[in-house]
Formats: sequence, structure tokens, C-alpha cells
Amino acid sequence: MAITRWLVTGGAGYIGAHVVRALLDSGRDAIVLDDLSTGLTSRLPVGVELLKGSVTDASFVVEAVEQTGCAGIIHLAAKKSPTESMVDPLLYADENVGGMMTLLRAVKGTASARIVFSSSCSVYGNPDLSQVTEDAPTAPASPYGDSKLYGERLLNSAATAYGFGAISLRYFNVVGAGAPALRDNGAYNLVPLAFQALRRGADPRVFGSDYPTPDGTCIRDYVDVEDLADAHVRAAQALEANPIVSVFNVGRGVGSSVLDVLDAIQEVTGLAFTPQILERRAGDPARIVGQVDKIRHELGWSARRTLMDMIGSAWLAELPQV
Repeated sequence: MAITRWLVTGGAGYIGAHVVRALLDSGRDAIVLDDLSTGLTSRLPVGVELLKGSVTDASFVVEAVEQTGCAGIIHLAAKKSPTESMVDPLLYADENVGGMMTLLRAVKGTASARIVFSSSCSVYGNPDLSQVTEDAPTAPASPYGDSKLYGERLLNSAATAYGFGAISLRYFNVVGAGAPALRDNGAYNLVPLAFQALRRGADPRVFGSDYPTPDGTCIRDYVDVEDLADAHVRAAQALEANPIVSVFNVGRGVGSSVLDVLDAIQEVTGLAFTPQILERRAGDPARIVGQVDKIRHELGWSARRTLMDMIGSAWLAELPQV
């Protein structure tokens, strides 16, 4: 039986590298397309081919699709900070929307016309709901969220028009590490930022304590990166069987505030600190928690790891390796 091969854009990034490993663990093959602007070759397993270049480079992407003969593409390559997007919205349009358009043109009419898209809960904006379903109103609060929502719409309309499979995965907040080499070095995410502060002997920062939440800090749905990677494999498997067009939330359906996460960090690390309270960041909604029944029912996926599990694995990856 031939091994099914998937092309992973952004596969040398934090989430992408976990997806690559999950594909390999499932018996599939993976080829990575990454410009290495934030990705690291050290994250890639031995033997995984890297095609270095940008997903916005049309001729490069067409050649990659033609030469790899992949069954489909898992598309993660993108800019991903709501805060940064408020400062440079055109960068996010160029990279995120432009990248999707380039990819759709490259796969149209080919045997690779299956796409699993890395979307975001940012498409929901500032929902006044305890949990958001996939049918909840979409009103992004940042150009980043706009770019993800428009990417979904482009993907769905192209898939419907040209007859290929498309699944958008709306990630909630991703934490954890499957191995030290795969840890999150992100400049905008709460847990790595807290760890960076602790390494400097500083107190972690909290952006805003006056939100309409029980403790005044933002509430998010946190999901482990290895669980998230498994969701991509389930989506790829679904598209291999049937060219469906669908959208799924990927989270735990559990809300944790920023202070809840920092309390968990103190418990895991054994380090005491007093959070430094700063003003709100632009583009941060008060609460986003996912309703995740759809992905459980249709793809058979559920998150398995708790908040303490994911913070524990992230901290272990930060420690010096013997």
C-alpha cells in the first residue's frame, strides 16, 4: 500500500512541526514548505524534506505541488499576532490572504486538491457567548482575524466551485511541547512570554485587568499542541475519504483566565511571583471559549490533555537538557 504524502506549509514552525510528527506517526509522509522566517530546521525530523520558500511565491508553490505529488496540503504558513496586525494590516493581508490565493491557484485542477487550513478563533471577534459554535456570528476584532476569516471564505468558495475538499480548523489558544526542540518561542503567546520573564528573574506581565470577567483578565480556551496536531491528522484522513467542505473548532471547551494560567505556571514551576499588570493590548477580546461537539461527532477528535498537562510539558521543554 502506497504511503500518503501531505505538504505542510509552515511545517518548521511551532505548531507545524508537531503536525509533521503527527502525520509521520499516523503512517503518512510529510514534506515541509517554509520560508524559515520564524521556523527552525532543528524542529524537523530526520529525513523530512524541506522546500525553502514563501507560500506567497506563486511559481515556487506551483512547482512544489507538482513535484511532490502530495495528496493534499496542510496550510499553516501565516502571520499570527492580532496585536501586530493592528500596526501593520497590509502585511497580514499580503501574507495570509495572499498566501491562500497562491495556494488555491496552485492546487486547482490537481490531485492535491485537499486543504486543511489553520484558521483561528479570532474570526469570532468579541462574542457575547459563553461558548462559540462554528455557526456563531463572525466579527473579527483585528486584521489578523479578518485575514483568517477571509482565508476561510476563499477556501470554501474555491472548494465548492472547483470540487475539492477543504477543512478549516479554528484553533483556540495553543500550549505545550511534544519535545524540547519543539517548544513555543512565540513573541506574543502568554505561556512562553511568562517563561521568558521567569528566566530573566522578572514577573510575568498581564495585559489588562479590567475586562468584564470574574477576575478582570481575558478568558481563553487552551488546547495542547499535540492534541491539536492530532486534529490535523483526523482532518487529513477525512479529506482522503471524502471531499467535504467544513469548519471545526479545535479546543477543550473550557475557559481559563490569564490569572488562572499564571497560577498554574506557579504550581508547575514552583516559582512564586506577582504578575505585573499593564494596560490592555489592542485586538484582545475579553472571552473566547469554543463549543467542540462538532469535531468530536464528525471527526472523532477530542482533546485529551488538561491545562496542567500542557503547561507541564511546556515547562519541561524549557529546562536544561541533560
